[in-house]
Order: sequence, then structure tokens, then C-alpha cells
Amino acid sequence: MSGLAETIALRTPPTRDRALDAMRALAIFGVVAGHWMGSAWSPTLRISSPLVFMPELVPLTWLFQMLAVFFLVGGYVAARGAHDAAWVGARMRRLLTPVLPLLAVWAAALAIAAPWVPYRTLRAFALPALGPLWFLAVFAALTALTPWLVKLVRVRHAVWLVVALVAVVDVGRFMVAPWLGWVNVGAAWLVPYLLGLVWARDGLSRRAAGWIAAGGALATVALVGWFGYPASMVGVTGARVSNLSPPTLAAVTFGLAQAGLAVLVRPALGRLMRRPRLWAVVALANLHAMRVFVWHMTVLVAVVVLFGLYGTPSTWSWLGSRLLLVVALASAAVLMTWCRQRFDFGRRSL
Repeated sequence: MSGLAETIALRTPPTRDRALDAMRALAIFGVVAGHWMGSAWSPTLRISSPLVFMPELVPLTWLFQMLAVFFLVGGYVAARGAHDAAWVGARMRRLLTPVLPLLAVWAAALAIAAPWVPYRTLRAFALPALGPLWFLAVFAALTALTPWLVKLVRVRHAVWLVVALVAVVDVGRFMVAPWLGWVNVGAAWLVPYLLGLVWARDGLSRRAAGWIAAGGALATVALVGWFGYPASMVGVTGARVSNLSPPTLAAVTFGLAQAGLAVLVRPALGRLMRRPRLWAVVALANLHAMRVFVWHMTVLVAVVVLFGLYGTPSTWSWLGSRLLLVVALASAAVLMTWCRQRFDFGRRSL
């Protein structure tokens, strides 16, 4: 590993912001680990989550749900682009190209299995495997809109106006019509993306970042404690309200707390990434981030089906066995990535 780490370190441009890459890698890791630990199929193929049976695990969702950080970094990186048609096209190809093989595999699998396997069974596996693509669709839409969003952040307090929009939509969602909440699928994730654009354009002082982190955290606690928002920052099977489907104001304030904290730790994270082995792990993770995100639930489905790993996630022994599975899958992914890059590193730039 040391030889590859040194090679990666030498080939990394000195101007590259390693802290941002670390944030992106942590966000992807949080999503993948959260999905792998939180998705289970009972013998009757009913999908559930350990959060249903062990609510004491809810605080862990405040660690693993890091989508806002991904959008924050995405906005920051996008702010440095050319913002012309060529730039948008290149970004969209990079985002969407890994999706095509996934869709082809699932289309073929469903077509072959449809005459023999009940629709309910196919749906039980296909929806969780393809469900995370909603995140990629939102991120791709914001990427395509970046030339206009760059102009939007010039409007004074643009980020906070969008936060206010999310709040208004939540009022309508809970008091008028639940379907209004789907407006927040775009508006909620626009907040950290815009904040990333602001961060890259004007910079955010440590004082401002501290206020954002503290204000976001206090607002989240208030929304959960006093206004009845779910404490879990991910969806819980059977729950009446989810903070993610569609996103709520609590998800936005929680994301603001994460964003402020990310800005605060950036210098320390950048220094940490000067260690060759740590940086090698982060660099390789970023090279394959979209591929990992797109395929991670399909890999879990395949493992569950092939090895019959069904069960109700209601005990600590189930949680321990799933943790071992996550470690095994992650180790296999790291090993395959290392082997591949060990022999052909350099064909792709960092």
C-alpha cells in the first residue's frame, strides 16, 4: 500500500484541496454504511430497518446522514467551473455515466425474472436498489442549473430565503396537503449547494461558520423537541413522517449544522490529508465515488439473495452480523480498488 500511496501523493497537484475530497469521501461513506446497516429483508420479503425495533440507535443517524456535506462540496467545486455548456455537459456525463450499466443490469434481470418471480418479490429488491438514484437525480439537476444558481447567490440572503421557502412548504405540508412536501426535494438540497457556492465565491469566516453550525444544531433540536419532527435523520419504515422522504425543515437545519462544522474543520482536515496513506484512501474513494454510490445497494441485494441473509433486524446479534457483513463488503471493495489501481494508476487523473 505504501508504494501506491507515495505514487498517488506525487501525482496529486499541489493546488488540489484535499480537505474537500475528504469531506466528499466521508459523505459517501456515511450514505453507503447507513444503507447497508439500515436495510433488511424479512423471510416474507418485507423490508425494514433496525431503527423500528431499536430506537436507541437513532442518534447514529446524526452521524451517518451526511448528504448535506456532499451538496455543500458539490456547490463549492461547481463555483470554480466555467459554467458554460461544455462544463455542464462534462459534469453531467461524469455523474450519469455510471448509472447506465446499473439500469441495463436491472432491466435485464427484471425482464428475465418477470415470468418466474412474483411482482411483489421483484419490487421488494428493485426499489431499495434503485431508490438511492433520487439523490443523484437531484444533484444532477442542481449541476445543470449551476449557471443560473451562480447568479442567484448574488442576491442578498439567497440561502436564507430558500430556507424560509422550505419552512413555508413544511407548514403547507402538515396543515394543508401532504403532497406539498415534495417541493422540498429540490429546495432542501438547494440550501447546502447554494451555501457551497457562497463559500467558494465569498468565503465563510470561522465566525460565520460557527454561527451557522450552532444555529443549525439548536434549530434542529428545537424542531425535534418542541415541534414534533422525527429525531431520526433517515427514514424509518412505517413512520408517519420522514425527514428525508420528502426532506423537512429539520433535515435542512441539520444540514446547515453539518455545513458550518465542515467549514470549521477544513484546515485541520487538510493537514490530516497530508499523510500519504490517508490521502491515498480518500483519493481512491473519490475516483470511484459515483460508481460506489450507484452500485452499493445492488451489491447488498445480491449478497442477501445469494446467501439467504434474511431476518428481522430486531436484535443486537442481527446488528452485529450485519456489521461484520459491512466490514467484509467494504474490505472487498478496498482490495479490488487497490489491486486495480496498483497496476493501472495514472490512466485517470485525480
